[in-house]
Amino acid sequence: MITTANIKNGVNVDQLVETIEHVQEQPELAKFEFRTKTNWITGGHCVSSAKSFYGVCQEDTTRKETFTMEADHPNVLLGEDKAATPAEIVLHALGSCLTGAMVYHAAANGIEIEGAEASLKGGADLHGFLGLDPEVRKGFDGITVKFKVRSDASEEQLRSLAQFSPVFDMLSNPTPVKIEFEK
Repeated sequence: MITTANIKNGVNVDQLVETIEHVQEQPELAKFEFRTKTNWITGGHCVSSAKSFYGVCQEDTTRKETFTMEADHPNVLLGEDKAATPAEIVLHALGSCLTGAMVYHAAANGIEIEGAEASLKGGADLHGFLGLDPEVRKGFDGITVKFKVRSDASEEQLRSLAQFSPVFDMLSNPTPVKIEFEK
């Protein structure tokens, strides 16, 4: 007898359910540590790499490739415009994670999503970054995410599913960041 995988929204729902069951049985499987290494090139141009991570109680060895991401600034911000800005990369991470969370949780709940697009924008005032006004934030003063989703699910259902996003949580709630230097 030939069986077909239970795929919804591009997600193997049977594997997802199995993963949830394993984590319920062994909570330590849920602990992950993601890592990147950033190398400065010149000015605001940097290249980051990601390959190794810890998860499912062990160091992962399945990745064959090292993924790289570049960041720079446009000319008007004294960069060479060789890549997206770090702020744009944050918007990419948020949009990707919100969309992924929505799709995965929709699949787990039997909700079909035919298409999804997220448009994000974040406002920033350089007075903070430039040290000209200590009352002005150095980062975004807010982020707006607009979704276009083709699905029978309600807007409220989709919003609830998207908010399972870890990056949404990181940006919506203070995440401790410790800066250390070594020579």
